[in-house]
Amino acid sequence: MYTLYRTNADDLDIHFIEALKTQFKHKELEIAVCETAQVEEDETAYLLASPANRAHLLKAIDNIAHNRHLVTVNLDELA
Repeated sequence: MYTLYRTNADDLDIHFIEALKTQFKHKELEIAVCETAQVEEDETAYLLASPANRAHLLKAIDNIAHNRHLVTVNLDELA
């Protein structure tokens, strides 16, 4: 199981720890902590590192800005 939590450090308390213990009872855990701004920067840098991927993403952004090649999905039909 993989679960991602995003929270402010000031909001961490014993209730959070107890919730983790309940959700992952008797399981070994790996906990990694980082600032979310750093993660977002790393993900963006990773996605833009490849010239082909960078070109594809920039073209997609341009298409959105100019309402080209958009796909509309009716969420009611997915249920």
